[in-house]
Amino acid sequence: MTPLSPASLASLPAAVRRPGHDIASVTTGIVHFGPGAFHRAHQAAYVDALLDSDPSWGIAAVSLRTPGTVDALKAQGGLYTLAVLDREPENRIIAAHSDAIGPGEGARLRTVLADPRIRIASSTVTEKGYCLGGDGALDLGHPDIVHDLARPAEPRSVIGWIVAGLDDRRAAGTAPFAMLCCDNMTGNGGKLRAACATLARHYDPGLADWIEGEVAFPDSMVDSITPASDEAFLAKVAADIGVADRAAVQRERFSQWVLQPFAGAPDLASVGVTLTSDVRGYERAKLRVLNGTHSSLAYIGLALGHETVFEGMSDPALAAFITRLAHDDILPSLPAIQGFDAPGYADAVLNRYRNPAIRHLLSQIAWDGSQKLPYRLLDTIGEALEAGRPVDRLAAPIAAWIAFLRRKTAAGETITDPLADTLSAASGNLDAMLALRQVFPARVAEDPRFRDALSRALAAFESGDLQAVLVI
Repeated sequence: MTPLSPASLASLPAAVRRPGHDIASVTTGIVHFGPGAFHRAHQAAYVDALLDSDPSWGIAAVSLRTPGTVDALKAQGGLYTLAVLDREPENRIIAAHSDAIGPGEGARLRTVLADPRIRIASSTVTEKGYCLGGDGALDLGHPDIVHDLARPAEPRSVIGWIVAGLDDRRAAGTAPFAMLCCDNMTGNGGKLRAACATLARHYDPGLADWIEGEVAFPDSMVDSITPASDEAFLAKVAADIGVADRAAVQRERFSQWVLQPFAGAPDLASVGVTLTSDVRGYERAKLRVLNGTHSSLAYIGLALGHETVFEGMSDPALAAFITRLAHDDILPSLPAIQGFDAPGYADAVLNRYRNPAIRHLLSQIAWDGSQKLPYRLLDTIGEALEAGRPVDRLAAPIAAWIAFLRRKTAAGETITDPLADTLSAASGNLDAMLALRQVFPARVAEDPRFRDALSRALAAFESGDLQAVLVI
């Protein structure tokens, strides 16, 4: 089958949405590390829209480890399909990438990073890709960082490449690029600045001071469900658009990018990016409203025999419970954010769960509960207790989690969690569970209001009287 390329655009079906800009006029203004599916479905889609009015912000896609994506982009002239999964699906051709750099092209990457036309470097390499320790600081013992400390001219880590690029620009008297982390880490800009400065200080304290004082590291938050691009999906895209596309990606229609303003940034607000000095507020809203209801839906939905998020939200009683949980219990824990419609955001989250085109397994969301629940629900519970608000509904998903652990343990099934053995041993005794300070803060675990609410909900799950929970 003919591959997707600039030459094949004219042959695509009329329903396929084409780029709104002249592909040949685009120049590179952004270097992006980690051009995986999320970047191509999310940030690149925003930039693609930006290029319609300002073609100087094309993206150079950089993969330091694997050549597959950059090779596909090179073969397709930077083009690929974004399939929007919704009740009314859409295929859109993205033409945001003006260059692609893969493993073994370090010399060219160094040259591109030094180019004054590059005003932003960005990254989506997952949290572990930044070589940070458990305290959020740079792990100087990480093998990639050890390598970069010994051979700074031949970096291996993303942090090493950022520092090398900034070092070259400082030496040349060129203004630094802004460094934009697009991975979901709280305070991601500050963490990345600190990591880069720590590495630089081992080479040149003056460089570290310059990075800390002159380089913008704005905080950001991103959100959009992006399923993997498996062979079945790629075959469907080929059938839909009539050409082969090895770089195609898919995501839900909902997309959110919240960004701290910084000097020299393009007009991202014009393409739907939310610019705010309170990124942390949006992060908290996402963590509690979206992630908190997601975990609640997972554990209670599994107890009811549901398999996916869509199935769970198709259960009227469960959907009504989750709606009350979001609006009546979680939203009161959020401080006001200027320009942010909290009830509207909660409704948008719940509507996303009703998307029939997204098959999101509850069993997968239920993984790693000990790591997620303290931030997704227990912080909210702690604040509700301090404020004198009821916690009966908030205790129900915690009870559902404990019941989930008990079922797994009784069946001899694997519990996917870093504390799996500890949880399995403690789950049969409520006092033992509440004594786990890795999960339950003392202010919550020792409060009789929470303990009573949790005991009642757990008894309902154990007896199978789930309606007693859903009517709370």
